[in-house]
Amino acid sequence: MPAETITEKQRKMAKWCLECFFCSRARRKQKGFAYWLVKKVESRICPFCRAYEKVYGRKAYEPIPPSQNTSSTNNK
Repeated sequence: MPAETITEKQRKMAKWCLECFFCSRARRKQKGFAYWLVKKVESRICPFCRAYEKVYGRKAYEPIPPSQNTSSTNNK
C-alpha cells in the first residue's frame, strides 16, 4: 500500500495549527483548559489539527520534541 502524499494545502493547514493559540498552548503547557479542548474536541473536528497530525505524525496536543523546536521560537 503506497504512503499518502502530503499536499501543499495540508502543509499550510498544519502551519496554521502550529500558530494556533489553543494548540500551541496545549503543546507547551500539557495541562489546563486549552490542553483539554484540543485533546477532547478540536482534534476530532478541526481540519487544521487533522492536517497537523498527518503532516507531523503526532497529535496536535502532543509536545514538540526538543530536537525539532524551530529557531523562530528561540528568537523571542
